[in-house]
Amino acid sequence: MSQKKNHEDQKYIDGLVQNNAFVIQTIYDKFAPKVINYIKQNSGDVANAKDVIQETIIAIYHQATEKGLQLTCPFDAYFFLLCKRKWLNQLKKRGKKEVTINEEVLSKDDDAQELAFETSLFEQQHSLFKDMFQKLGQACIDLLTATFKIKSMEKVAESLGVTYAYARKKKSLCIGKLTKMVQESPRYKNLKP
Repeated sequence: MSQKKNHEDQKYIDGLVQNNAFVIQTIYDKFAPKVINYIKQNSGDVANAKDVIQETIIAIYHQATEKGLQLTCPFDAYFFLLCKRKWLNQLKKRGKKEVTINEEVLSKDDDAQELAFETSLFEQQHSLFKDMFQKLGQACIDLLTATFKIKSMEKVAESLGVTYAYARKKKSLCIGKLTKMVQESPRYKNLKP
């Protein structure tokens, strides 16, 4: 996707990353009504729609800050597709089978489809990683959390009151354990693109 030209709507992604209140309000004003109408037509209410919109904005923010999301399609198509997928997944989890899909509001934009898929996949991977991370022992959680915050392993070892050699070895073992837990999770098989 990097060879494609950024869409002018990249300004919405950049505004989210910069926590620009004006841009965030513009997203709600301009794009939320379409999502609210869709969810209301598909077994939901305004409160459901607001939750989906908020979760989608957070997912986009994480994708942009952690993976450098570059928008190659209109923000409207991308945002709506993400919200729609999130809502349909929630309905599926609830066991609701009757879902009206209003074809007039579905996006036919390939870039929007691709970006929405990438963001959904990223969000699921992030969730799986967080869940497995929390299942590690406390020593691993403390060590890995320290390495995320402190870049120098010498300082990590010092902050935890252990030797540098021990910290390096333990970090390697913890990452190996986390990787194995993620790969052995039934959710992992569903995440491969």
